[in-house]
Amino acid sequence: MNVVTTCKIRRDIREHLVTAYPEISFQFCEDITEAEPFIHEAEVLLTYGEDLQDAHIEKASNLKWIMVLSAGLDEMPFRKIEEKDILVTNVKGIHSIPMAEYVISMLLQVSRQAKTVIENERLRRWDKKVRMNEITGKTMLIAGAGAIGQEVARLAKAFRMKTIGISNSGREKEYFDEVYTNSELTTKLSEADFVVSVLPSTPETKGFFTKEHFQQMPSHAIFLNMGRGDAVHDRVMLEVMQEQLISHAILDVFEQEPLPEAHPFWGMFNVTVTPHISGVSPDYQPRGMEIFEHNLKEYRNGTNDYLNKIDPRKGY
Repeated sequence: MNVVTTCKIRRDIREHLVTAYPEISFQFCEDITEAEPFIHEAEVLLTYGEDLQDAHIEKASNLKWIMVLSAGLDEMPFRKIEEKDILVTNVKGIHSIPMAEYVISMLLQVSRQAKTVIENERLRRWDKKVRMNEITGKTMLIAGAGAIGQEVARLAKAFRMKTIGISNSGREKEYFDEVYTNSELTTKLSEADFVVSVLPSTPETKGFFTKEHFQQMPSHAIFLNMGRGDAVHDRVMLEVMQEQLISHAILDVFEQEPLPEAHPFWGMFNVTVTPHISGVSPDYQPRGMEIFEHNLKEYRNGTNDYLNKIDPRKGY
């Protein structure tokens, strides 16, 4: 069996794989360009997914399984993958811990006026009139009630928050006090002090949040987007913040990345910009490889009890 990577894998993980599976041939490449000469031999491809194109899938005549080391799959060539009946799995769920910590840390920074405090420190300004707020006892609405959303809700419970989930099904989920369908979103926004989006990028979620949704939120609300940038169009988000419909936006994802240096978001005091890092963690690849090794065992044994099997027709 030939396994080819199209992304940089940590040295300790490479060494572990080679030692643990001496019967498997691993070709470790750091990008798709380096991997191209070996793709035609690959039975298994380890990738972050965004670099794969139809031509690569066509060339990979022996390819049976693509293991995507990310949760986002919006740039995958699924039509060609489905045509060739290739198994796809991903690492859904491994982002939940760092992304949930990101939410709490960012909400605390905004509520405790971190921007102002840091600026005052830089200026050596002793200002005890800085208005501090608490996040304890507030209401958090989370659009996307999957593994990441549930972990966010679990941490929110440590601050005695009421948690409202929004999902396709509206089914009850652990750590949520209430769960509603996407169509019921508008009816619950007026209750939310914090609105968190962890929505993936699908045809149904593009432009999910409209200006009218923000108009339904309380003026003191904080909106945080760390799912995909196209869940709310940048121009809509810009209008919302220019008109101060809500108090603050924390944005980790954007329609265009990197966010252009000239974009107004950078200079807006009521917007916090982070460069798509909410899921970054030193434990990212080790957690992803645990899923890969589980699925590798299933693949070799033919038992097919895969974790995070993806339906190419749906894209998730």
